[in-house]
Amino acid sequence: MNKYYDRQGGIYRARDGVFLGVCKGISEYFDLSLFWIRMAMVVFFIFSGFWPVIGVYLVAAFFMKPKPVKPITSEEEREFYDSYVHSPKSAAHRLKKKFSDLDRRIRRMEDEVTAREYDWERRFNS
Repeated sequence: MNKYYDRQGGIYRARDGVFLGVCKGISEYFDLSLFWIRMAMVVFFIFSGFWPVIGVYLVAAFFMKPKPVKPITSEEEREFYDSYVHSPKSAAHRLKKKFSDLDRRIRRMEDEVTAREYDWERRFNS
């Protein structure tokens, strides 16, 4: 089974599906043939009518997250992806905070390395 579709992470819509990727996402999650999933949708369409099928399909598309672009390899990545799908603005804010923290740490290291005391200490030790 594909890394994207582990049972713990849930089911995802396929990005390369025909219409919103619901059928392909379901077929990959349950490891079934895409043809049979689409045939089941057609049979459901024939026996129930147009609006129930469209309603169920759109609700499924709304609740299924899109498949990640790259495989999720850790719980931290899964948490970030889930937060991004639910709130891209919040995820962007978290990334901005993380990068500003990294920038601050790098500047402190640069200040330490370029300080006069560091130069004198380096000369003294060598």
